[in-house]
Amino acid sequence: MNPEQSPLPPRVGLVLAGGGARAAYQVGVLRAIADILPKKARNPFPVICGTSAGAFNAVSLALSARNFHEGVRRLSTVWENAHVNQAYRSDPMGAYGNAARWLGSLFFGGSGKRTAVSILDNSPLAQLLERSLPLAGIQKSIESGALHALGITAWGYTSAQSVTFYQGVNNIAPWKRERRIGIAAPIEIEHLLASSAIPLLFPAVRLNREYFGDGSMRQLAPISPALHLGAERVLVIGVRKTAETQPERVKVESYPTLAQIGGHIMGSIFLDSLYVDLERLQRINNTIRMISDEKLKNHDMPLRHVEAMVISPSVEINKIAEQHALALPRAIRIFYRAIGALRRDGSALLSYVLFEEPFCRALIELGYQDTIPRSSEILKFIGAGASD
Repeated sequence: MNPEQSPLPPRVGLVLAGGGARAAYQVGVLRAIADILPKKARNPFPVICGTSAGAFNAVSLALSARNFHEGVRRLSTVWENAHVNQAYRSDPMGAYGNAARWLGSLFFGGSGKRTAVSILDNSPLAQLLERSLPLAGIQKSIESGALHALGITAWGYTSAQSVTFYQGVNNIAPWKRERRIGIAAPIEIEHLLASSAIPLLFPAVRLNREYFGDGSMRQLAPISPALHLGAERVLVIGVRKTAETQPERVKVESYPTLAQIGGHIMGSIFLDSLYVDLERLQRINNTIRMISDEKLKNHDMPLRHVEAMVISPSVEINKIAEQHALALPRAIRIFYRAIGALRRDGSALLSYVLFEEPFCRALIELGYQDTIPRSSEILKFIGAGASD
């Protein structure tokens, strides 16, 4: 067939949002996708974007873009054997000592040689990433043609900008929008630590001239980086059950616990902007359908329909977290109990920090079971990228 009569298939982007330990759900979804693809299939997502814990998953896939199954196996091994002490120090000295120094720095204005800049010490995470992610493989994936671009987003504390650091083919242009920019840079461990630096819990990371924190903060357009990097349609893996009804308003008597407040803060950081952006994308698509092709071609700003598919939990992850709270190390469990995170109304906060094997395995299984029934729909969506 003449190449002119056979247009290139749409380039599919994968968007992996943040969510702390909830990101284990993404692994279950990806495992299901791997199972419905041919063995030794290449990565069906030429554009991969990750934020916070989703950034770890994104990099693992990018490293194994030439063999999608291998990348998913790498992820599964890490998440199925997860322990809190791989993410942050959970021994009594590490947990309480760091928190005490942090509180002390508040009272003494940050003076002292061993001032703590965060409540938790995430040095174990840096060591885990160094051991498990050979980042030189990203460029090899790009050069092989299996990966078009990888984007990792972090939040600049000084510039107040959402910055997507990306590594990809040479013709991708940097971008600048209101409060969000894209910068070409070889992805390094520091980018992943910065993207996952949850405010107060984990320390900010200096990149070049600025300190950066968790990329989910004020990430007003989480889907946008994938589009800037060349995606023409996007698969979004969320980590929150889509609300089917408005929550019931009930009268409460007790003041909210620190964990309950923290859970809402986490939700606003990790979850809300993604679903708002999806709703915005749907409105734009509906508007474009009302505009004639001729007017679209003559428009000063190019407009195009972007197809999006969303896979999200069918069960409230908070409830799963409640069932596995006792898997936490004793020192950490005492700390979380003190702030109310082991209570039902504090389980939202718990679900972001419960990096323990039973909880992560439950989320992986949930992601798998949510995805398999949609196999034909998924194959149709990514079918052009499912070839060997």
